[in-house]
Amino acid sequence: MHKDIFFETIRCEDYELFNISFHEKRIARTIGLNLNLRDYIYPPTNKLLRCKLIYDESSIISVEFFPYKKKIINTFKIVRVEDIDYSKKFLNRKCLDKLFEKKQNANEIIIVKDNLVTDTSIANIAIFDGDNWLTPKKPLLLGTTRDRLIQNGSLIEKDIDINMLKTAKKIGLMNAMIDFDILEDYSFLL
Repeated sequence: MHKDIFFETIRCEDYELFNISFHEKRIARTIGLNLNLRDYIYPPTNKLLRCKLIYDESSIISVEFFPYKKKIINTFKIVRVEDIDYSKKFLNRKCLDKLFEKKQNANEIIIVKDNLVTDTSIANIAIFDGDNWLTPKKPLLLGTTRDRLIQNGSLIEKDIDINMLKTAKKIGLMNAMIDFDILEDYSFLL
């Protein structure tokens, strides 16, 4: 029987673990176990690190730390797909990697499913419509930073179509490592 393996990416800096309760909540939603991640994660340095915690339905498999360097993103290829499931943070990212190969000369992709914007290959997305920051109601993955920003009232969930994306005043990308990164200078490859 095939066993699913999952992972969490956790920002560590100054020996601190960021947004840890949101990561614990996602693990509980994924495998039904309430874990205290502070029992497993001990950053080896005060530098900015990306912690990769790999787990399955019964245990923590490994905890690794990597130096982090932010990826420059300013061009997007819009990629349409109808059949994709990345509702859990699976270690096997082949479905996303396959879509990312379609990026052409862009730095990143924006995945559109059922004519609605979902996510990029590495981050949840939001658009600024001039009044509010909106994030897709149906992302591929319920990200931890997205969850926190919705909870604190910074983001509003809404269906976002291609036209709304193209007419947005700004785009925001969010994940555990970049938090909420606002892009004002970007372009789309269609």
